[in-house]
Amino acid sequence: MWLTVDPRSSTPIYQQVVDGVKSAVARGLLPPGSRMPSVRELATSMTLNHNTVAKAYQELERAHVIEVLRGRGTFVAAVEPRVDREARVQTLKEAMKRLMVEAHYIPLTGDEILRLFLVAAQEWQAEQGGCEA
Repeated sequence: MWLTVDPRSSTPIYQQVVDGVKSAVARGLLPPGSRMPSVRELATSMTLNHNTVAKAYQELERAHVIEVLRGRGTFVAAVEPRVDREARVQTLKEAMKRLMVEAHYIPLTGDEILRLFLVAAQEWQAEQGGCEA
C-alpha cells in the first residue's frame, strides 16, 4: 500500500497520513485526478480513528493536495502553479531550519548536512525512476 503509519512514532498519526499522501503524490503513485479512499474507507482499512483521518484530509485539502467534490468523492488535486509559492517556500525554509536544529544534536557539520540532503535527493529521484520533481 502507498500509505503506512507507525503508532509508536512521535509524529502524530494524522501528520503521518498527511506526509504519506503528500509523498505518494510527489512520487507519482497518486497522480492528479486519482480518486482517494473516503475518510471512512481509509480509517477502516488502516484501523485508524475516523476523526484522525478526517483531520488529515482537512489539512490536505487546505494545502491543495486533495479536493473534495461533493457527491463525487475525494480526488488528488491538479498541481496549480499559482498556489502561493512564496508562502510555501517560507514553510519549506522553516522546516529546513528545524532539521538543522536536529542535525546540531547529532552533531553534523554544515557540509555533512548538505551532503546528506544531496544523497536524500538522489535516492528520492532514483525511487521515481530518475524523474526530476
